Amino acid sequence: MKKTDQEYKKSLSDIEYKVTREAATERPFSGKYWDHWDKGRYTCVCCGTPLFLSETKFDAGCGWPSYNQPEEGSAIKEIRDTTHGMIRTEVRCANCDAHLGHVFDDGPQPTGLRYCINSASLSFEPSSNVKPTEK
Repeated sequence: MKKTDQEYKKSLSDIEYKVTREAATERPFSGKYWDHWDKGRYTCVCCGTPLFLSETKFDAGCGWPSYNQPEEGSAIKEIRDTTHGMIRTEVRCANCDAHLGHVFDDGPQPTGLRYCINSASLSFEPSSNVKPTEK
């Protein structure tokens, strides 16, 4: 079930709304998860869909949370982005269409990918809250 624009405005903070619904980008080194290293799962702030596990997070030095792969079976879709005079691949939540960030091909092995994600598009579930069968 998709929320209306007004429902998103009521349930999200200003920066969460701008990032996820208007495809804004938070300033580097400003988000709550760029330097967050607890064990658990990162989910979509708009709909709660599982996106990334902490085991795939790495320090890319860019100021945004970075992951080398999405959680297996996660609902991530990739879209060609030609805004700002660049050609990039935008990453969105396939469940609610929230803008998450971008994926680049300069990440670590084994995937070689860097999912550069806005903290404002994420929520976090500590490992103690993640059911073992869901991992």
